[in-house]
Amino acid sequence: MKIDRIAAEWAPRLLSLLRIVLGLLFLEFGTAKEFHFPHVTRFEAIDQFSLEGLSGIFEFAGGALITLGLYTRPVAFILSGEMAAAYFIAHAPRGFFPILNGGVDAIAFCFAYLYLAAAGGGPWSLDAYLRGGRRN
Repeated sequence: MKIDRIAAEWAPRLLSLLRIVLGLLFLEFGTAKEFHFPHVTRFEAIDQFSLEGLSGIFEFAGGALITLGLYTRPVAFILSGEMAAAYFIAHAPRGFFPILNGGVDAIAFCFAYLYLAAAGGGPWSLDAYLRGGRRN
């Protein structure tokens, strides 16, 4: 079928697009926590030596690496674990339902990064470029 051929042709590119958008969204959390840009009231008084301060460093550095597609698999695996920990430490104690405990973002990031850890960064990544353009 024609649609299957089109889907197969675009799937690697869409994987790269997913990675780029996911990385930029994550980078925004990191810049908000580390540099207060964009300004988010709940991130104003973060102690840089706390778990939330450490998560800001992971989100900034990891978001930048994911956006570029550099070391995508190991970075995505680490960030998936960070988001799982964030959910169970910060959100789950507030209640069972993620929509009520504020954990929807953490769950979505966790599983998206778990997927990237398995799938790689796609053809539009520094990983692919450094491997001679082959899909990682």
